Amino acid sequence: MTDDKDAPPWPMLGRLDARLAALTGWRRYLLLTVLGALGALALPPVHIVPAFCLGLWAIVWGIERAPSSRAAFATGWWVAFGYFLAGLYWVASAFLVDPVKFGWMIPFILGGLSALMAFFVGASAAAVRWLKLKGVAGVLALAVAWLFFEWVRSWLFSGFPWNLAGYVWAFSDGMNQFAALAGIWGLSLVTIVGLGLPALLARPAKNPRTVVLAVASGLTLLAAIWIGGAIRLSLAPPPASDGLHLRIVQADIPQTLKNDSDAAYRNVLRQVEMTRGTPGGEAARLVLWPEAAVPFLIDREPELRTALAGVVPPGGYLFTGSPRGEPQTGPLDQVWNSLVVLDEHATIRATFDKFHLVPLGEYVPLRRLFPFISKVTPGGMDFTAGAGPTTIHLPGIPAVGPVICYEVIFPHAIVNEADRPDWIVNLTNDGWFGITSGPYQHFASARLRAVEEGLPLVRAANTGISGIVDSYGRVIKELGLGEAGVLDGILPQPLTPTAYARGGDWNVLALGLIAALLALVCHKRKT
Repeated sequence: MTDDKDAPPWPMLGRLDARLAALTGWRRYLLLTVLGALGALALPPVHIVPAFCLGLWAIVWGIERAPSSRAAFATGWWVAFGYFLAGLYWVASAFLVDPVKFGWMIPFILGGLSALMAFFVGASAAAVRWLKLKGVAGVLALAVAWLFFEWVRSWLFSGFPWNLAGYVWAFSDGMNQFAALAGIWGLSLVTIVGLGLPALLARPAKNPRTVVLAVASGLTLLAAIWIGGAIRLSLAPPPASDGLHLRIVQADIPQTLKNDSDAAYRNVLRQVEMTRGTPGGEAARLVLWPEAAVPFLIDREPELRTALAGVVPPGGYLFTGSPRGEPQTGPLDQVWNSLVVLDEHATIRATFDKFHLVPLGEYVPLRRLFPFISKVTPGGMDFTAGAGPTTIHLPGIPAVGPVICYEVIFPHAIVNEADRPDWIVNLTNDGWFGITSGPYQHFASARLRAVEEGLPLVRAANTGISGIVDSYGRVIKELGLGEAGVLDGILPQPLTPTAYARGGDWNVLALGLIAALLALVCHKRKT
């Protein structure tokens, strides 16, 4: 007869652990990859959070069974490879806009990117195994290591903090409020702790009550964060009934048509007609068009500026994406992916240059070594990076902090801290990614930046998702993916700077140190 002490607290989970442990070689790696891929179902737009647990638990079990740090790394890497392969599949869509020219790159880009992102999770698992931490201490250490390596991948090789663990809660405004304290990083940390601890129920424990208590504590932590967020939202003032009136234009122009030079003027005219011809915009002071909405050098074309000025409200402005080049006459030496502000007199009042460029999208890394590779966006010249976060001051509207496209995914790196704006505007063109999960994931990132900074965010996207997001990350209005239309609304009010806006990653460091100290205590008590 089997002693009850030899039975795991959760037998069904124990059987999954045993099945995984019995596999070797390619069968084991394949199952780990599948479990990781299923975990991507927790990301927008599907939001099946329990699916994320499968791969996470496999990593926890793999660390405890691994004979070496190398074996632990392999477990973490294969799970994460599946997670990123499934979570980033939409990247391939950009290379299918011109499949003859770029289609051959898909296996290398998608596979290589997923493999690189998986390295950081593998390194987290290897670090925990190297420290010889197990049980509750092991899960806490994994959360700290995961947090550290997620932070590293946010800046290494230009950075790509996409699909961080904390984004599995993107559907929950309550959970997202924790980002006002510790950013998406803190939300990732508590996610790994709270969802990772139940993995310990798969194996017999010397003190089952301690393990059950730890699991209950982790789940209680997540519940407390949600309750705290719900309370914060309940105390929030109602949406503003007056303020700056906005008009966002989402033309839903397919990327193949945007890349067609013969259709360029027609595309601009379509946005002009939608802006002027849609009723209800009489009160608007500000019109917002997406990234690259005007694919011409506006400062070189006075007739075009005059035509665009026709959509500008009296005393207002047009914010539009457009390239900017220098010098202003003759052949170009440099070109920027920019936001241009135009007034009713066809005068350019301000510009902002995108400073965080997309590798292969806007420039080719190590171009001298790879002269045969072209960037995906039209034109042979690489874009030049702008100076960094900027605040634009214009008469009659609150100070605005602009970001273009995927710049918005970088926590605590989109606002000029020395000249803090009152709101954030994000122009983007997600038309490259079609009707996939990519635009949903991108919009989720933008919403988290609003929570972190305590600033409203207004987003104009070519094919969607456009929207008005308040300072709590709640979507006030939106235009869905693949939907052409005009969105009118009022700019929400900013909050005083949040704890994360003031403390930045120091807040995250403090949270990580607390988790590390708890891991040390649990290790000494062998729990």
